Amino acid sequence: MKPMDRRRFLQLAAGTGLAALGGWGGVRALGAAEGGGPVISQQPRRAPAVFVSHGSPMVGIETDPYTDALARFGAAEAPGAILVVSAHWEAGGPIRVTSADRHGTIHDFGGFPRALYEVRYPATGAPALAAEVSERLGAAGFPATLDAGRGLDHGAWVPLLRMKPRADVPVVAVSLPDPRTPDELLRIGEALRPLRDAGVLILGSGGIVHNLRILEWREKFAPAADWARGFDEWVAERLAGDRDLRAFREAPSGRLAVPTSEHFDPVFVVLGASTPGDVHEPIFTGFHYGTLSMRTFALRS
Repeated sequence: MKPMDRRRFLQLAAGTGLAALGGWGGVRALGAAEGGGPVISQQPRRAPAVFVSHGSPMVGIETDPYTDALARFGAAEAPGAILVVSAHWEAGGPIRVTSADRHGTIHDFGGFPRALYEVRYPATGAPALAAEVSERLGAAGFPATLDAGRGLDHGAWVPLLRMKPRADVPVVAVSLPDPRTPDELLRIGEALRPLRDAGVLILGSGGIVHNLRILEWREKFAPAADWARGFDEWVAERLAGDRDLRAFREAPSGRLAVPTSEHFDPVFVVLGASTPGDVHEPIFTGFHYGTLSMRTFALRS
């Protein structure tokens, strides 16, 4: 099945009531046109593609300069929906796409304060968008299936809680394929790129430097280790240049900074969803616990 064209997608969104919740970045149905379709009042602004280093689950209940930066960014953005690819959802077989009307909150961690387990992020889903995502992935050679039972893991809901605390933007989550390569993830992002023109913010959630075996757990604001800062700076230089991060394993301290790829991999989906004219916009730079890079950035036209 070919993906829907942009006009049909917007019409379907409006017809399912999603446009009435704010549309995709300002699109609203004003009534029935000839033939019964909704009238679209305006075209949405292209939404950014964003990578967020989500850090510790404690981000959900602690405030600091990083959470303040996420809050400022979220307050300035008005997407019609958010499509999130989290490091904490890997799936073999077809890529899975959440299709429920409302998401549950998954507390997929252990050993944290009780208050963190009491947090709920009751985001609505976007079934029409989920269907479009599945179709676009399939057309790009990545079989996908709808998943009405999956909620939002902490890689998704923790940063979303800080960006959109009212949970007033519909969310669709997409799993990371397992196995995968950077080139495949870039192609997945490319397949999803047109959704940005419909006001869908594409969010990759993971971490630039993420080695849980080497952390200063007792000191959140410990000085950054030289090796971790070096790799983080290597990434920053490429984000400001050609944005080719595929050789991350060969970068200085690359194998130490990224011992397993699941937290780094969402960055490739974001890069694939970018356009040649996008500008790199840092949202936050810095470290938690000595080696955990919290680098977060947007790519926007």
